[in-house]
Amino acid sequence: MNSASFDFAPLFPARLPPPVARWTGHVKYDFTGGNNDSDGLPLEGLITATEAVLRREGRTLSTYGLNSGPQGYRALREFLVTKLKADAGIACSADDILITSGSLQALDLVNATLLERGDTVIIEEDCYQGSINRLNRLGVTPVGIPLERDGMRMDALATALDDLKRKGIRPKYIYTIPTVQNPTGTILSVERRQEMLRLSVAHGVPIFEDDCYCDLVWSGERPPALYAMSEHGGAIHIGSFSKSIAPALRVGYIVAPWDVMSRILALKTDAGTGALEQMVLAEYCAANFFKHVPALRRGLRAKLQTLMESLNEHFGTTAEFDEPKGSIFLWVKLPDGVDTMKLYQPALAAGVAINPGPEWSVNKGHSRSRMRMCFASPSHEEIHQGVATLAEICRREFGVLAPGEKS
Repeated sequence: MNSASFDFAPLFPARLPPPVARWTGHVKYDFTGGNNDSDGLPLEGLITATEAVLRREGRTLSTYGLNSGPQGYRALREFLVTKLKADAGIACSADDILITSGSLQALDLVNATLLERGDTVIIEEDCYQGSINRLNRLGVTPVGIPLERDGMRMDALATALDDLKRKGIRPKYIYTIPTVQNPTGTILSVERRQEMLRLSVAHGVPIFEDDCYCDLVWSGERPPALYAMSEHGGAIHIGSFSKSIAPALRVGYIVAPWDVMSRILALKTDAGTGALEQMVLAEYCAANFFKHVPALRRGLRAKLQTLMESLNEHFGTTAEFDEPKGSIFLWVKLPDGVDTMKLYQPALAAGVAINPGPEWSVNKGHSRSRMRMCFASPSHEEIHQGVATLAEICRREFGVLAPGEKS
């Protein structure tokens, strides 16, 4: 350990987030994060793809950009052209796509291109923590719109846009995760997509579409992307290979009109996203993606079933949730007396990690008794045992009744 005594504290700017604790390893029952099923990882296929592409093109690693230019490995972008057309209905060329270091870099690049301190954006009320935190750090005001089973409520969106217009505020974008929303797992219906696009045009506010979870729809059928449905080019689309292949590869992408893409490229000054990851993904996905993903979905859906059965067994009706149409997350509501921010620490001490609801919402009161549970990473047995342990903590700390128990 470095024993140096130099005091850096006075040099840290006030805008920095709080310091993090040292990582001490995974907890026994981890329902946090966006990790995927290790058994669903196509390891042998990735090994084969790695050897094949390195033997064929490995020497291009000596050049920034792999001779493909600043937008990423051409073969991977060409695969995405095929994929996006096949499942999302997006008609684009490889030159409309930028490969990024995960969808988080895509978020940062779009935000850096469009946002300034003091701006306002529209966002889903319950939403991805990473998106909310970024807006807060940028000094941007998020206006939350409630969700239902068919996604964002269009009446509430229309009201919010009208209210902001009366105040002389033009939001910079409408941010949505329309296909398998995080954390709720909802899917925005085609009718609501059409209405969102109509409101977007009427108010001159673009749509920022985050489609990172779209490959995990149980049925394998999804509505067209908002980007595909937009007739005026007022949408930006981002996606990722994290949930379909592997999160640690850190490969995402942006699809955008050139007037936006050219500005984004001016801000991507990292000398390129990891080249080997792009090469391996392109090699593997071209031959295997559309066979791999259905098998991955089957495994994930079985784990969701285990989680729902475990919650019913150990919580009964005191844990409320809607079965999602896809995803790796379940958005669970506990009794109103449970504060999941206060549940977090005793649960962690007992070996159970959860995501407290207020961290995934712009409405802290609405989400106070909610939690997000990732079911992809734990085994079936770990899901059973973890839920049982969590139920005991809830009974001890908050008096949550066991199934069949009377107050």
